[in-house]
Amino acid sequence: MGRIVEIIDGKGELCRSIMGALPGWFESADVIEASAETIEHLPVFGYIERDVTAAIMALKPHLPGAVEIALIATRPEHHGKGAGRSLLEEAERFCRKAGARLLTVKTLAPRGREEPQFEATRRFYDRNGFVRAEVFPTLWHEDHPCLFLVKPVCEPTARSTI
Repeated sequence: MGRIVEIIDGKGELCRSIMGALPGWFESADVIEASAETIEHLPVFGYIERDVTAAIMALKPHLPGAVEIALIATRPEHHGKGAGRSLLEEAERFCRKAGARLLTVKTLAPRGREEPQFEATRRFYDRNGFVRAEVFPTLWHEDHPCLFLVKPVCEPTARSTI
């Protein structure tokens, strides 16, 4: 079983490494680089398995009410082994600690063609209690419709800000 740690240093490089190993999801070098730059200024958590960072997650607080999963990515050899689920549990703890009541995430909406990797992503969120709230057809690009998902989190234990 792995463990969750907060990543303080090397966030961008770790992001590039993991996203670069997922060409079915992240094909554009520009998207990977933009993500690496963005997460440098966000809380980032890693799932460590046998001294390897198997997965990462960056959170973007939209306080007081919500926290967004700005990025979550798992190395392909660790898919289906609990890293993503463990990171989602950490995101919920983060929400409760911050006093937020919603956890949100955006992913690619169905585009009417076979894309098993994105269908697996959407099923992952469905299995973990997210509700498919809305599709934004042009938020990212007309060829990449955005699916917005939300998950209510338990009543917060504290009313604080981050």
